[in-house]
Amino acid sequence: MLDLLNDLLWGKLLIAVLLILGVWFTLASRFVQFRYFASMFRILGSSQAFKRDPNGHLSSFQALVLSVAGRVGGGNIAGVAVAIALGGPGAVFWMWVVGLMGMATSYFECTLAQTYKKAEPDGTYRGGPAYYISRGLGEKWKWLAAVYSVLLLVTFGFGFTALQSYAVATSVEDAFGVPAYYTGIALALIVGLIIFGGVKRIAKISEVLVPVMALGYIGITVIVLGLNIGEIPAALGLIVKSAFGLEPAIGGGIGAAILMGVKRGLFSNEAGLGSAPNVAAVAYVPHPANQGIVQSFSVFIDTIILCSCTALIILLSGAYDPASAGTQGGVALTQMALADHVGEWGRMFVSVALLLFGFSTILYNYYLGENSLNYFSEENQSLFNAFRVAIICLCCGGAIMNLGTVFAFADVTMGLLALANLVALALLFKTGLRVMKDYDQQRANGIKVPVFDAEKFADLNIDQATWKIENSDLPPKTGQEAQNNQATTTANAN
Repeated sequence: MLDLLNDLLWGKLLIAVLLILGVWFTLASRFVQFRYFASMFRILGSSQAFKRDPNGHLSSFQALVLSVAGRVGGGNIAGVAVAIALGGPGAVFWMWVVGLMGMATSYFECTLAQTYKKAEPDGTYRGGPAYYISRGLGEKWKWLAAVYSVLLLVTFGFGFTALQSYAVATSVEDAFGVPAYYTGIALALIVGLIIFGGVKRIAKISEVLVPVMALGYIGITVIVLGLNIGEIPAALGLIVKSAFGLEPAIGGGIGAAILMGVKRGLFSNEAGLGSAPNVAAVAYVPHPANQGIVQSFSVFIDTIILCSCTALIILLSGAYDPASAGTQGGVALTQMALADHVGEWGRMFVSVALLLFGFSTILYNYYLGENSLNYFSEENQSLFNAFRVAIICLCCGGAIMNLGTVFAFADVTMGLLALANLVALALLFKTGLRVMKDYDQQRANGIKVPVFDAEKFADLNIDQATWKIENSDLPPKTGQEAQNNQATTTANAN
């Protein structure tokens, strides 16, 4: 049953939906992910990205690293290796395609999450697909918001937490000989100390951990590229040729390359799943599009940079054998490849990297599960504490469980999760486009830091209190700007 559902979702339906919507969002937004690519660096380089308001809401940068903590995980190390082993080097090309199209999808889902976020009494925001479905689509769609929240809890809160624990524990055991249950216990203790501190503590840990682990992994890749600089063009050529079936002896042909590239690409960068918007909504930003642009960059970091690092490490190594790649495990293949480049300590480096990536992803998964519970009950602390205990148990038990069925089940629920979110994105696309155009217009008028004036969107079911902006924070408007804003408001009302 699970295999049948997986084949239906991932072999046919989701590939078509993801690519069609990705292309639609890209064209209709006039290639928003490329138009504002330079702005990603400008926003992150400004003081605004690190600004927190007096109530202690998370900064734009903290929200970014928290989402990168979730996107960057086992998929970047083990997932890429599995994609290459089963789909051939061409799978990497289709991961790139999914990543580039996914940047536009991520932009819109995270912009909508910001638009429809709501403030909490504890000085944080809440938001995400469940919120933009229920508030943006209205009462008749609340059932979809509830279904999405349940799927989010089951997929990320439970399934992926156990899977990450298993991946970390087995990798440490392989590299250092530490029994898996010891790693599981240690992981459970550390995670427990952090998650009982709430999202702010998770964000503080991620703010330090994510840049260190990402830059470390990029650094080792630069060393590998330097050692094999003459072979890089051939490796890139192999990726492109295999993507279009021009290397029939490698992998499973073009069909397998597309299937594994799309599936592992989505699993890695999560664009379209609706997971990242839960984090994007918590940021304190002047305009929803700001965080949409920043979160689009997190997809680029994950897929175009870090997944490419793993792919090149594998393809440039003597450990990769197309004839037997399908029998090589994901993490093991990456470990063998790096060891071939730099010596046996490369195995340990991969294990440490996977440990850090998996640890950060578990924290992220916990937050997603908490956010899904919050949609149903905002003040039931007993429920939240029970969930925290369950996460600790999963960290411990997941390290020694046989997770074959869990993995298949999580794949199915992840596919259903993506479908629910993609339906909502298609229905709310005009709203996302309208918010984007407001940002574009302010930039065209010379406003360097566009500000979201919620009163201009009074016809939408937005939490006005969340977007209340003091007059002193609004940029000065010329007479022409005021006329343009009034005309836009009138047109939107009509």
